[in-house]
Amino acid sequence: MKTLLEIDHLQTLLYTGNTPVRAVDGISLQISTGETFALLGESGCGKSMTALSIMRLLPDAGEIVAGHIKMDGKDLLRLPESEMRRIRGKRISMIFQEPMLSLNPVLTIAEQIGEVLEQHFHLSHQAMQARIQQLLEQVGIPDAARRMHEYPFQFSGGMKQRAMIAMALAGEPELLIADEPTTALDVTIQAQVLDLMRQIQQRNHMAILLITHDLGVVAEMAQRVAVMYAGEIVEQAPRDDFFSHPAHPYSRQLFASLPAKQKRDQALTVIQGNVPSLSQRFKGCRFVDRCNQALSHCHDTIPQWHALSDRHQVRCHLFTQDAQTSAHSLNNNATGKTKNAAATTFAASDLPLLQVSDLKVHFPVRKGLFKRVVGHVKAVDGVSFQIAAGKTLALVGESGCGKTTIGKSILQLIKPTAGSVRFKQQELVSLKRAQLQQIRSQFQIIFQDPYSSLNPRMRIIEILREGMDALGVAKISHVTSDQPVSYTRENEIDALLQRVGLPAEVKWRYPHEFSGGQRQRIAIARALAVNPDLLICDEPTSALDLSVQAQILNLLKSLQNNLGLAFLFITHNIAVVEYLADEIAVMYLGRIVERGHIDEVLGSPKHPYTQALLSAVPQIQADADRQIIHLKGDLPSPIAPPQGCHFHPRCPHAMPICRASYPSASVLSATHSTHCFLYQPEPISKNYEYS
Repeated sequence: MKTLLEIDHLQTLLYTGNTPVRAVDGISLQISTGETFALLGESGCGKSMTALSIMRLLPDAGEIVAGHIKMDGKDLLRLPESEMRRIRGKRISMIFQEPMLSLNPVLTIAEQIGEVLEQHFHLSHQAMQARIQQLLEQVGIPDAARRMHEYPFQFSGGMKQRAMIAMALAGEPELLIADEPTTALDVTIQAQVLDLMRQIQQRNHMAILLITHDLGVVAEMAQRVAVMYAGEIVEQAPRDDFFSHPAHPYSRQLFASLPAKQKRDQALTVIQGNVPSLSQRFKGCRFVDRCNQALSHCHDTIPQWHALSDRHQVRCHLFTQDAQTSAHSLNNNATGKTKNAAATTFAASDLPLLQVSDLKVHFPVRKGLFKRVVGHVKAVDGVSFQIAAGKTLALVGESGCGKTTIGKSILQLIKPTAGSVRFKQQELVSLKRAQLQQIRSQFQIIFQDPYSSLNPRMRIIEILREGMDALGVAKISHVTSDQPVSYTRENEIDALLQRVGLPAEVKWRYPHEFSGGQRQRIAIARALAVNPDLLICDEPTSALDLSVQAQILNLLKSLQNNLGLAFLFITHNIAVVEYLADEIAVMYLGRIVERGHIDEVLGSPKHPYTQALLSAVPQIQADADRQIIHLKGDLPSPIAPPQGCHFHPRCPHAMPICRASYPSASVLSATHSTHCFLYQPEPISKNYEYS
């Protein structure tokens, strides 16, 4: 194939301190016309900075100091800015990672796409409007003629991402740079976005540079893969070679850190430490301090490229001798067997710790001068389940289905409209504020974004101490100390930080001084500081790198095994659910449509929505029999849910009865039920009412 883009020894510096940061340090790669090239690696390794260097959209502190970026033989770095503007959006377009931050909030979607068309095409107003509508229809925006004149805040997360794709495709680019295009998207929306990109690529013969840390997305989309670490590429290979025989120790440890059902009784492999500072000059291998196979000369000798095949190269000292011998040794010893998870010292109970019955949370919609109530947003509409001590219930579903609202209403952070929430047989809904505060320490929440939930003006010791003082916690029962006589509050906090895998000295730092994974550990420590029995985890691993995700999952499993904590785990990551959860409840538009033991629901899903959800999960291992079930349209508005079964407008098996009434529960086993007319409804026994 013809080479479209060639990067040769690119170096990009960021002048953010006394020493420049080598964000991109001499990378070289080639992208051919019509292929998808994946750039894989952890946050902070330089992937996004590589993309911004190609587009010449570096921040003010950034500068390209060496190398070439050639497109069809023309060096983009030597072009004047006026000519580069004609290339951006026309020949090279980019989908940015966060669409809400990339879309202008004061311009309509049509106006923003129109800016691209005005820059590169000479269209009349009527032709431009028709083209904008056509682009939005191509990316699956329903009622595009009307919605093109709406603002970004009126679009859901998935629709904003599709609008970004439409804007990127408006100039009919030869190269599309997609920077984490599906991060934090639900698996159903993710499948739609990936399928859309594939269709447009085939139709226009467009090349894609896919930047991601999701191995499943790479397996489904890419033809070639490059692994980036600490500003440089350490491995390049065709997709099949990479997934069947990853060579670099970093690549292999990424695979070992993936959660999976078969690893439920094991601790996930963790890549210790963090990406090293890129402001230093490296004397040896950049991965040496985290490598489980480091050799003596890895510390003082920079590894060179070694060819394992015509198109598979790796930068590693393990291949300086005979390649086959080294590869064989690597296969046998790279990761070894992961150690067993910490032995369970707490016996899980079958008695319910938390019982939720017919929970409803309706938010009033007010309009007019007098703010009259004209309707209700039925965020949660009659949900029932229970969680036993020491068990994990996973709550999955699309964004907007009510998962987070359930978590907050259990904690009474949002007052339920109706229903019952019983914790240790005590009703929480009817408690007054003072009564609730007396027991609030027993149930805590870990929010999705730890940076937003940690006070940026408080040191870590103050953050951890705040909850303990406010709730009158005398001593943290979850930690122990070797100093029983002088066991002060500060000693407790030191022990608590060590419990979550952080050194005691970090207590004097501020939240901004930590990585994402470290901040999530601090959020977990804050929740544990008040001795809870129930933790509500709201997407605690969303958008985390694989290595950091493995650390958090190991920590949560260890805490549950040793302390008997119960978890309500809110997520859309099915691999995490398989690894951590005992039971699963699938939500759709404020209601649970299927629930049961993890093996039953994931092994034999019954509800059409559950089947579609699971079919859309990207698979690393190729499955010839796999068929993705594409749902029609978007999640309906909870203000006006469809009559009958809420899922029937998108269901491939919808029947006339589905439009008339909502299905009652069909009990499939003692632990598995679903709400669907495809199955014979049966009365639920009293013992199963909350399961």
